[in-house]
Formats: sequence, C-alpha cells, structure tokens
Amino acid sequence: MQIQLRFFASVREALGTGQESVTLPTDVVTVGDVRNFLRARGGAWADTLAEGRALRMAYNQVMTSADTRIGEGGEVAFFPPVTGG
Repeated sequence: MQIQLRFFASVREALGTGQESVTLPTDVVTVGDVRNFLRARGGAWADTLAEGRALRMAYNQVMTSADTRIGEGGEVAFFPPVTGG
C-alpha cells in the first residue's frame, strides 16, 4: 500500500523533510503501525517518533488515534501537540 506522509513544525525540522510518499509492508495497517515502521529507520526517526513522546497524528486531515486503520492513497501526518503559525 502506498500512502503520503506529512511532517510539521519541530517534527519536520528534526526529520529534515516535510513530506514523503512511502510504500508500506502488508502488516502496516494502522496509524500506529506507520509510526512504528518509521521509527524502525533509526536515528532521528527513532528519536522523533519515540513511544511515549508527545506527538499528534492525523489521517486524511482528521485528528486520530494510533489504532485508526489506513488505506491505499491515504495521508498520515505527524506534528507536536502545539504548533505555531
């Protein structure tokens, strides 16, 4: 499955990118799975998306929880709890 990723504010700064298109393995089916998949890249990815770190997530521009299922062509976004303009 291919999805779009978006990163905002300090998450974008830490990862050095604001967006990415990614093809996911078949076992990645929720927003939380996407976070785990990205964290497995290591380095800044592991630190920035670490479990327990305050991080908001959205699926198709709607705030969501980690157990929200994703679909082909969807968009998953990550950002800190408070962002400025």
